Amino acid sequence: MEEQNKLEEFMGKLRTQRDELRVKVELGKAELKDEWEHVEKRWHEIDQKMSVLGKEAKEKSGEVRAAAEVIGKEIAEAYKRIKAQL
Repeated sequence: MEEQNKLEEFMGKLRTQRDELRVKVELGKAELKDEWEHVEKRWHEIDQKMSVLGKEAKEKSGEVRAAAEVIGKEIAEAYKRIKAQL
């Protein structure tokens, strides 16, 4: 359960960053919009995986959690790149 809580906390931080950056990208540089669109696709993937994680049986949750962590780290790095360019 502790892993689940850590992942949920991580997702909460990503969600906050996403909300803040969305506004800045809308007002910001055009070249960031392409990267933003790519990251948004990945966001929807991780969001779906988190939904599945809450519904799936325990034997599948490890696989889903691992995939969500990989996508989440990718998104976090993309958010850092976008923020640095704003």
